[in-house]
Amino acid sequence: MLDFLLLIVGFAFLVKGADFFVDGASSIADHLKVPAIVIGLTIVAFGTSAPEAAVSITAGISGSNAIAVGNVVGSNIFNLLIVLGASAALKTVKVQKRIIDFDLPVMIVGGLLLCLFCYTGNVVSRIEGAILFVLILAYVGYTVITSLKSRHSIEVNEPKFNVPMSVAVSIIGLALIIFGGQWVVDSATSIARSFGLSETLIGLTIISVGTSLPELVTSVVAARKGQSDIALGNVIGSNIFNILFIIGLSSMVNPIEIAPVIFTDLIFMMVIFIQTLVISMKQKCFNKKAGITMLVLFAIYLTYIIIRN
Repeated sequence: MLDFLLLIVGFAFLVKGADFFVDGASSIADHLKVPAIVIGLTIVAFGTSAPEAAVSITAGISGSNAIAVGNVVGSNIFNLLIVLGASAALKTVKVQKRIIDFDLPVMIVGGLLLCLFCYTGNVVSRIEGAILFVLILAYVGYTVITSLKSRHSIEVNEPKFNVPMSVAVSIIGLALIIFGGQWVVDSATSIARSFGLSETLIGLTIISVGTSLPELVTSVVAARKGQSDIALGNVIGSNIFNILFIIGLSSMVNPIEIAPVIFTDLIFMMVIFIQTLVISMKQKCFNKKAGITMLVLFAIYLTYIIIRN
């Protein structure tokens, strides 16, 4: 009964936390006079990737960070097919020119580098990790500088909160998301074990989905509020952060050994990355049809990895 109670409370925290986080983040964007997409690509994306970062970096410190690549690859696939798919199924998500010209190519280059590092020697070394880490610093630096240069030419809305309240609401929202997500994962895992489900199946489903719950609820709530820039920026920014920051820092702490089974998933991730760019270039948006197609594709992929394992 306690597990079921924690599951309900956890989901409530996730939903309300996402509501606070989106409101606070959009208010910060209005105060800074920068596009909401920039906040989505940085503050929101990095914040919602905190669970993946915690899992991977902690594993790296303990010397068992082989989980890091699988965690990142699974999270990136989930972000695009489920998070973006669910958001688009609810409301059309428009794609800005900046995303097509810069952020999606950065995500693809990061993915290609990860594939290269994994395929050459079956390990991500400290030097390769440092390369990824330098790239995330350059990406964030470029994003901040370009947004500040264009801030005076951007029309923004009246901020919903004052500056201290905007920051406070964002922090409270993020805290609720992280705690709620952890409670959902822990309680769902306990319930699944009580029904006799295997550890492998639990890891592939509940844990991998659980660490991506912040991205899911934040983007879905943002899409429903009409903040499609935050919804899309969260997804793309999280994927860039996952590859460049999490893998980079984890492998700098301790080189990551790559399990051969992950190669198929890496290829699938890159196919999804390129598909996302193609749809963005052709349609300039993700509509309901594209969203449902992405959800179905994830169901097929999930079925495959369950059968494989």
